[in-house]
Amino acid sequence: MKREHVTQRHAEGHISATHVIQNPANSGEWIVFFKKSAGRSFFLVDDNDEVESFARLDDLIEVVRGLGIKFAEIHM
Repeated sequence: MKREHVTQRHAEGHISATHVIQNPANSGEWIVFFKKSAGRSFFLVDDNDEVESFARLDDLIEVVRGLGIKFAEIHM
């Protein structure tokens, strides 16, 4: 899900949870996914529809906060 869609869906109350996990393709990077209230999950993707990954957890948290998300579960 692209950033603008996350912001919109979060404001509408459609995102029920936010999870941060290590990227399975590169354990030195972090990715985020959102659970929608209907039970489906979506990764945060860029403009090319590729999963966004972050080398620094702090950078990912800054992006998530910027999307209006206040709580996220981090899985290590």
